[in-house]
Amino acid sequence: MRETTPILSISGSDSTGQSGIQADIQTIAAVGGYAVTAITCIKTPSNSPIRGDLDGAVVLAQVSSIIDNIHPKAIKVGLVTDSETIRLLRNEVIATDRLVVAPGIFDADGKQMIDDEAIRAIAEYLVPEALLLMLRCKDAEKMLGMSIQTDDDMVEAAKQLSDMGAKWVLLRGGRHTKGRLTALLLGQEKNNDQCPMVNAQWFSSYNTEGWQRHGVAGALSAAITTRLGLGDDVPTAIRNAHDFIHSQVVYAKDTDERNRRSIDLHNAFVSLVAEHYREAHDVSFYADKLCITTRYLSQITDKAVGKSPKQIIADYLMSEAKSYLETTRLTIQEIANKLGFSSQALFCKFFRNQASTSPSEYRSRQ
Repeated sequence: MRETTPILSISGSDSTGQSGIQADIQTIAAVGGYAVTAITCIKTPSNSPIRGDLDGAVVLAQVSSIIDNIHPKAIKVGLVTDSETIRLLRNEVIATDRLVVAPGIFDADGKQMIDDEAIRAIAEYLVPEALLLMLRCKDAEKMLGMSIQTDDDMVEAAKQLSDMGAKWVLLRGGRHTKGRLTALLLGQEKNNDQCPMVNAQWFSSYNTEGWQRHGVAGALSAAITTRLGLGDDVPTAIRNAHDFIHSQVVYAKDTDERNRRSIDLHNAFVSLVAEHYREAHDVSFYADKLCITTRYLSQITDKAVGKSPKQIIADYLMSEAKSYLETTRLTIQEIANKLGFSSQALFCKFFRNQASTSPSEYRSRQ
């Protein structure tokens, strides 16, 4: 076998090649690893649910043989539909300290792919062993039995998942704002005194169609697993995998490198806004973070979405403000504080300028 980094994917087989083991093999190879696999079930080419679950002993035999003979540098656990197989699988995957658990409870069409018993088994046996747990918000809602409607809800969900044992949690697909996807990475890192500290990083994108394509979530988890096997830490692995998926899958039809550079900068800007909107409302802050001028940033956002950077920041603040007004009992002052306004009066003036109504009037109409 060629000298390269073996990465194990444990998941279902999709004969269309758009997701599952077949897609993982392509992604792992493209990122720079050597794909080894264990098939858990077989999906038919139609839109019907997963069919043909493999016997647990067959799944475990595949995994055990790969781990004993090839020693993968990282392991991804994707779709596993049987609770007993999940329980037994835990004793095999603890062989690595680079385990990515990405179960995909719901498919891209919103259909639940595994039953509640299997979900409970994942939470009990696999989540505590995970270096990284990857879930869509809809998956997390099912696993935790909670509603995720705001950024604060995403933070609370990620903390609960972390408390279940996952060292890092990546929540994706937050859609509490129309036309935008939000993701949150939460985990623990050590400071100079070797004391654990919570690290939270936000990502956001307006390319909802690209990131919602069938197979993109699986490809992202396979790319992250490969980068971990190649030696990246978790935040670096996610950043490198995100860049790869962004250029090769999400914007694969865009072959103009200059356009792609603009798109990359635009998405970096939006992700920075998602991370810093509570502390910075000025365009120059974000331009400095991107090492470009405010004028160039304006050209980029105008070309990408026909809006100024100032308006994009305002849109983000308004979306969060409306979420708080619609879904919480926070006072107007408390919302103003959460969004980084120095006073309630400034927040109310901003809100009225954007929505032609006051926050109180807006809330009373909901």
